[in-house]
Amino acid sequence: MLLQVNDVHKFYQGNYVLSHVSLTVEDHDRIGLIGVNGCGKSTLLRILTGQELPDHLVEGDGDVQRAAKTTVGYLEQLGGLDGENTVWEEMRSVFQPLLRTQDRLHCLEESMQTEDLSVTEEYHRLQTWFEDNDGYQIDVKIRTVLRGMGFPPETDMRTISSFSGGEKTRLAIARLLLEAPNLLILDEPTNHLDFQTVMWLEDYLKDYRGALLLVSHDRYFLDRLCTSICEIERGVLTRYKGNYTAFTQLKEAAVARQWKAYEIQQKEIAKLEDYVARNLVRASTTKSAQSRIKQLEKMERIEKPVTAQKQAKVRFTYEIDPPEELLKVQDVNVAVGNGADRKTLLPALSFEVWCGEKWGIIGDNGVGKSTLLKILQGMLPHTGRVRWASNVKISYFDQESANLHPQKTVMQEIHDRVPSWTDLEVRKLLGQVRLTGDNVFKPVGVLSGGERAKVCFAVMMLERGNVLILDEPTNHLDIAMKEVIESALRSFEGTLLFVSHDRYLLDHVADHILELKADGAQAYAGGFSAWMEVRQKAETVAESEKQMRQADSSAATTPKEKPAYRSKKQRAQQVKLRVELRQLEQELDQMQQELDQLSQEMTEEPVCSDYQLMQEKCVRMEKLRQAMEKTMEQMISVEETLADTQQQ
Repeated sequence: MLLQVNDVHKFYQGNYVLSHVSLTVEDHDRIGLIGVNGCGKSTLLRILTGQELPDHLVEGDGDVQRAAKTTVGYLEQLGGLDGENTVWEEMRSVFQPLLRTQDRLHCLEESMQTEDLSVTEEYHRLQTWFEDNDGYQIDVKIRTVLRGMGFPPETDMRTISSFSGGEKTRLAIARLLLEAPNLLILDEPTNHLDFQTVMWLEDYLKDYRGALLLVSHDRYFLDRLCTSICEIERGVLTRYKGNYTAFTQLKEAAVARQWKAYEIQQKEIAKLEDYVARNLVRASTTKSAQSRIKQLEKMERIEKPVTAQKQAKVRFTYEIDPPEELLKVQDVNVAVGNGADRKTLLPALSFEVWCGEKWGIIGDNGVGKSTLLKILQGMLPHTGRVRWASNVKISYFDQESANLHPQKTVMQEIHDRVPSWTDLEVRKLLGQVRLTGDNVFKPVGVLSGGERAKVCFAVMMLERGNVLILDEPTNHLDIAMKEVIESALRSFEGTLLFVSHDRYLLDHVADHILELKADGAQAYAGGFSAWMEVRQKAETVAESEKQMRQADSSAATTPKEKPAYRSKKQRAQQVKLRVELRQLEQELDQMQQELDQLSQEMTEEPVCSDYQLMQEKCVRMEKLRQAMEKTMEQMISVEETLADTQQQ
């Protein structure tokens, strides 16, 4: 056990934020903490890290315990980097004990060169400790983490004060990873990261030796890393086993069970109360009625399940169908700036979009994704040709909400677009995106990013465009609202062009991926997973070609040797190894097929509604994964043995 909280409460202005919260973090836990914005996630993190104290209702509640071995790393704690340090100095400061030991070792080496052998024992003791703590790998670790977090070698000597806010956040994460605490707490770590960096971070954290507690709205991130999900809902924390996808299924099944148990008990209570009412006053049945009263008094009442908060109801519709050949882009140069300062980001970009297609646009930060969306709408000058078909009506979601007036109230923003509407009609529309109460009278400029996004979605529903162009539509939304928008975009029958870093959205909505790179662009059929598969295959082929070139180069410089004679016994051993390898491959294929079948069954209604059956399938899936890992290790061992026998 690294950390444990028992029966924690927290109030703000007389309202419950956290109620009876208990949580235990073990050595290698991978916990995702989720909930709607404002549910108390950050408050709980501050309590866990000692920045805030819980409120006490009775003696002994609100207990926060840490094991003596626990070291906690919290992203917010490292927000204040030393602005005067260079990047390299800041990262090396993490290893001060090792660096001091290294300096001492150098001093002892100089003493030993003068034949002062009295320091030999201290030297060997320090050297053993230095090696055990990877002292010789300090610079390697720093370079690995900095490059993975997107900082090239030329940034190593830049002072930290010269970086942007997002870059400083990435540096804070890099330093935190180098510190390697045994409990790592990250609050929205993917917010300022591009695809490459997020995927590198995921791979790094998958092999992290300590425990992880992650607050994130990135469902793909939670799916890849987490083995349990903790949801805070109306102040109550509930823990579910599995990743985010498993959580959605388990929660649905749990809510169904709670309602069923509650309804059964309510029927029983009604039956007992009816019997008491009819028989209490009759002498012949009084004792029987009193027995029912005692039964009611002793009954442990099941609380009525909390009704889920009302979700937004976003639906995009249009009136006019455009032609099938919707958009043709030919040799468009995506550029920024004017005159001599004009810089080309993407040269000679060409692609075609057909009616009803859903295109997800991806690429590194600064490659020109948002600029491309504006060029397609004629908002920026460009060379090349952008040809839209007739009857196209575009509705645009700007991630900066530039189409909203900051001084207008939310009500005014809608009223000015539909002057004939009554206040009731305006409020009904805003209610669909969950903007209610006094929030509708706030100026747009004081709204949070998520609230402004909701206003933009309301405007898009009004515009009824048959082509939706969206720039990072889910950036400021919590998971619940993300799922609403995802569903609305998936069911939209028109055409979509959207820029996003939300891999879950890209995987569930897009049927085409347009990847933008500095040297051009490439289109792929399918969503994010399909793009990843193509990318991984390309990397595998590139690596194989590289190894072949190295092998050819080595063969060209190495004299050819006469093939060694292989005895009958050696040939028999090789045949046996090949047969064993084929058997292992077949076993692996069979286990993979069973795992795929179980994954499919987990989404089916009979399984989702049966908690016991779902648990059995989860256990079987975990056993299969362990068996597959063991089989793969055996295959590697057999392949190595086979390679050795062939070289003999």
